[in-house]
Amino acid sequence: MSVTRQRLRIALSAILILGASVGLSAETINAAGATFPAVIYQKWFQEFHKLHPDVQINYQSLGSGAGIQQLTQGTVDFGASDMPMTNEQLSKITKVKVLHFPTVLGGLVPTYNIPGVTAILNFTPESLAGIYLGKITKWNDAALKKDNPGVNFPDAEIQVVHRSDGSGTTFVWTDYLSKISPEWKSKVGAGTSVAWPTGLGGKGNEGVAGTVKQTANSIGYVELIYAAQNKMAYGAIRNSAGTFVRADFDSVSEAAAGAAKSMPDDFRVSITNAPGKKAYPVSSFTWLLIPNKFDNATKKNAIQQFLKWMLADGQKFAAGLDYAALPQPVVAKEEKQIGLIQ
Repeated sequence: MSVTRQRLRIALSAILILGASVGLSAETINAAGATFPAVIYQKWFQEFHKLHPDVQINYQSLGSGAGIQQLTQGTVDFGASDMPMTNEQLSKITKVKVLHFPTVLGGLVPTYNIPGVTAILNFTPESLAGIYLGKITKWNDAALKKDNPGVNFPDAEIQVVHRSDGSGTTFVWTDYLSKISPEWKSKVGAGTSVAWPTGLGGKGNEGVAGTVKQTANSIGYVELIYAAQNKMAYGAIRNSAGTFVRADFDSVSEAAAGAAKSMPDDFRVSITNAPGKKAYPVSSFTWLLIPNKFDNATKKNAIQQFLKWMLADGQKFAAGLDYAALPQPVVAKEEKQIGLIQ
């Protein structure tokens, strides 16, 4: 073998060894949960990977219930949920303490598909509860006509659509209905999964949006980004101040304003039916569920790095994706909590 060829083989071997060591040093982090924030989470994980090529965060958009379940079983490094974990759920995780990190805010919108109706519809709390209780069954019901003068509603059965999976989005929607309707609270209540009085099920925000889009005379609840991405009509809801408000960056931020001042130390809070003339009533924080201890120091450091980036540069992506950024007082409290991860 010539000296030149021998040197070439040595060089190639060195490159392969270097490549293998780089591959081994790359840290893969697995997470699963809420579909509500999935759009911005995928964007964040892509952008963070560009800055830190040695960190790959894989996220499965399965629903909040699945995220909490996988976190409890220890099959993911962290979970994501649109509802805070309950004390009962937290008690099932004994080896670590789960920290709640609010990430962004969003609004759930009533989206509908009514052939021939292109207007932005107004919904009162009473009419939404009536529709989901199965008591308002036709689009030309007097209550809907009263709140939408000039709209030519068809004499058609309302096709109600809801989530079929365990869902934080469902928790937010039913939490709101429980606050504004005593009948809903007593008969159905709030939860990630409930015994729906009526309707068709769709899996994930994507499934509900798809079902509404394909079903004439239907109505469903989805995160704003899914209605926007699918170019679907969505209505305004009368808030606690008596104003009909549509979900957007400002109205969701307004709903969070009061909560930011009195945010509990564990960040578990509901802001549905919030006060404020411009507040959108079906707004919510969404959370990452992070264990406070990691056996893998590299993984722990990567997650801490991501959280710091998410609370700073990551928030700049919110408005462009139809989410609302976190209020600064909440960001300041979360930055301190990052230090609790060991």
